[in-house]
Amino acid sequence: MPVSRSFPDPGSGRSRQARRLIPGLAAAAAALAAAFSIHWLVPQLPAMTLAVVLGVLAANLPGSGAWTAGRARPGLDFAGKHLMRAGIVLLGLKVGIGDVLGLGWQSLLLITAVVAASFGGTYLISRLFRLSPVTSLLVATGFSICGASAIGAMAAVRRIRHVDTVLPVALVTLCGTLAIGVLPLLVHPLQLSAEVFGAWTGASVHDVGQVVATAQTAGTAALGIAVVVKLTRVLLLAPVAALAGAHHRISLRPSESDAGLPPVVPLFVLGFVAMVGLRSTGWLPGGALEAGAVLQDILLGAALFGLGSAVRIRTLLLTGGHALGAALASWLLIALLGLAAALLIVG
Repeated sequence: MPVSRSFPDPGSGRSRQARRLIPGLAAAAAALAAAFSIHWLVPQLPAMTLAVVLGVLAANLPGSGAWTAGRARPGLDFAGKHLMRAGIVLLGLKVGIGDVLGLGWQSLLLITAVVAASFGGTYLISRLFRLSPVTSLLVATGFSICGASAIGAMAAVRRIRHVDTVLPVALVTLCGTLAIGVLPLLVHPLQLSAEVFGAWTGASVHDVGQVVATAQTAGTAALGIAVVVKLTRVLLLAPVAALAGAHHRISLRPSESDAGLPPVVPLFVLGFVAMVGLRSTGWLPGGALEAGAVLQDILLGAALFGLGSAVRIRTLLLTGGHALGAALASWLLIALLGLAAALLIVG
């Protein structure tokens, strides 16, 4: 008699994997709804920052900590990695080349110089505070360009483990939130005009949502220039990722390159560039851009909740003292560089 053989059904394996993601993704969706609700009630609190904070709370409260570390972890890790990359792609829809070029070539050079100096200075500060090269690289990327989105892009380019992005994301969120409270208090002591304050915010605050929350305290004139300056920094994500990818390929040992070379520019960064190009054509109607912005906020918010849910406060307090010192010193450096650039851009 012929012997019947049973083979595993690939579809059943995929369905099991999908079911493992449901608890974490459901938690991210619930947290995102709460973050948007709080932001609607208190517009000064950015929804993305709230998503990280809710993730940290979920990881450290007695009832939910074990759940986020156990059953919900696969879905939360999926959100922190894959939804982050999808959100970065859609971030490109917020950047129009025409708006950036409208600043003038001198302002573009100044902003590029601020990003370069911020990146190099933050990396050096992080190493002086004895942070690892990987953490220093991620902190420098997030602080100088666009917060958690830039950290996710750099981690993919350099093939850095997902778990190693948790501390840098926590630091960039903390310092970006600090900027929301501190920078508006300095407007009158420093006698800054609305335009200078807006340019300063765009040149020095990390995340787009944090820039909006900070700049809007000085009115629409400040908000307008802040967003354009910030999106100019965001645009630099692609060349920075390409340079990091090329450097990584060159620095690989022969044994490492045999396992397969990483792409110079990951597909999702190319997707970001494509979305910038699409936005710049002017073909997309306002409704499509608004829908893309909403979807981008949803994806990045879920990703940030996933990353925040991996932060353990006790571990951070025990091991993150040097990291916190490096972050605050870097935040001060970037604030000073951004202020100098803002005075030159507006003046």
